[in-house]
Amino acid sequence: MPLVSSKPILEEALRQHFAVGAFNANNMEQVQAIVEAAQEERAPVILQVSQGAIRYAGMAFAAGLVKIAASVVSVPVVLHLDHGTDFDQNVRCLYAGFTSLMYDGSKKPYEQNVATTKKIVEIAHAVDLPVEAELGQVLQTSDRVTYEQVCAAMTDPQQAREFVELTGVDSLAIACGSVHAMTSREAELDVPRIKAIHAQIPNTPLVLHGSSGVKHESVAEGIAHGICKVNVATALNQAFLEGIRQGLVQFAESTDPRKSIGLGRDAVKEIVREKIRLFGSAGVIDSTGGFVSPKKQYRSAELGAVE
Repeated sequence: MPLVSSKPILEEALRQHFAVGAFNANNMEQVQAIVEAAQEERAPVILQVSQGAIRYAGMAFAAGLVKIAASVVSVPVVLHLDHGTDFDQNVRCLYAGFTSLMYDGSKKPYEQNVATTKKIVEIAHAVDLPVEAELGQVLQTSDRVTYEQVCAAMTDPQQAREFVELTGVDSLAIACGSVHAMTSREAELDVPRIKAIHAQIPNTPLVLHGSSGVKHESVAEGIAHGICKVNVATALNQAFLEGIRQGLVQFAESTDPRKSIGLGRDAVKEIVREKIRLFGSAGVIDSTGGFVSPKKQYRSAELGAVE
């Protein structure tokens, strides 16, 4: 089916208390693995393209791969910009056919984050595209951060309410205990903080970045209290590389790289399947591409499909 907007999908996740998996993809095999797992699990899925992926593959290829992948499945697929760095980057992605944007001004002064986010929201809403922003700061393992630094960077609930009111943003990435690029699941989320933020902005889907390093039970608890989109990147890259390493041993005499890369793709697919089930989004899409819900059935047209 055609690419869809993230807005109605996240709104439904908020209503039904599940989260949509937002998976970063850097190449064709990762894109294939993500959409195949989503199709088999009957789950909506968000394909994220980061700045690094755009630099690696180019905007046209990065967006084109996701568009093609969406066209061969019958579950909703969103093409989302991950951690957009500025206004111009968001405009370029809008023109390239992205169906969901993000501006990450979390490292900027608060007033500048508000001003730029509001500007992007205005141009995106003019063409019915949703925007995600970030408040607080999800730190990086490469910065060798301490627990105290992680706590100090967390999102303030009262400020979150003010930020959403001032910008009109559609979803909000919050800092609540996760750290980007963790290679083992050791972190626990500050669930009371998530609850407090959700209480301030109950109609705004909350987003968790850096989930690869968070304990599964903590992710599930966060979803129960307002987390509606969960980003996954590092875990996919780890699985992909491990699959390739196994293939290089298993097919040591082969000159066909597809054999080893194919094992990497299979490994990514199983991680995506695991995450979809953890997030509670497995089985929420029916055979027509609409949500299975006792209250309402969403069809592709209502999901903001972009032809």
